[in-house]
Amino acid sequence: MRPLAAAVAWMTVLPVPTGPAPFTRADGARIIALVPLTGAIAGTAVATVAWLAHAGGLPAMLVGALAIGAAALLTRGMHLDGFADCIDGLGSYGSPERAREIMRQGTVGPFGAAALVLLLVCEAAAVGALAARGQWLAIAVAVGGARVAAVIGCRRGWAPSNPTGFGSLTAGTQAVPVQLAWCVLALVAAAPAAPAPWQGPLAVALALGIAAVTMRHCVRRFAGMSGDVLGLGIEIATAAALVGLCVG
Repeated sequence: MRPLAAAVAWMTVLPVPTGPAPFTRADGARIIALVPLTGAIAGTAVATVAWLAHAGGLPAMLVGALAIGAAALLTRGMHLDGFADCIDGLGSYGSPERAREIMRQGTVGPFGAAALVLLLVCEAAAVGALAARGQWLAIAVAVGGARVAAVIGCRRGWAPSNPTGFGSLTAGTQAVPVQLAWCVLALVAAAPAAPAPWQGPLAVALALGIAAVTMRHCVRRFAGMSGDVLGLGIEIATAAALVGLCVG
């Protein structure tokens, strides 16, 4: 149970004890493989907040903003921070070392700030639109299914950008069968999320595909995988899935 507890502790703000023993790379592999399960917590929380706000008669955009704000609180803003850091690194046009240095500064630059605003507006508007239609499952599936991007981002062959950082425990630990299993489960869960049975799986598949391509570019650009890259992948997958489920 320790890997599952650690996955919840890593991916949410919930105070789950993980024990005093240090984590090894084997632990990191098991933890990342269970990260999609934390998507059930995130998806349920976002959909619940959206439902409560909608039931209170709030405007759709405000419903979405409150729900996405709840997601940020639940994750300590960790994925948003990684997203902004990666965008700043990509916008530097410097060497991989210079890009990683910019990402470690702890401040958000103009590229990251602009992209973060666009991302949050996109996610909030999409959640608000889905809430107005009463598509609560679609909200939960988009937010929860996006966590599969973390498993994709730790695929074999992607080395860590920092030999002592988060990536050293998780990069390159996930085999193809594990990735495929989670992708299939996400597609199956998405089938009833939209009026047309094909729309949900298609939206989630495209979202995870976009996230995978973007993370691959980051790994090449930063000469390795990091926790920031995983955060970027999760946020891009979330936004893309929400937009895809809004179509039509």
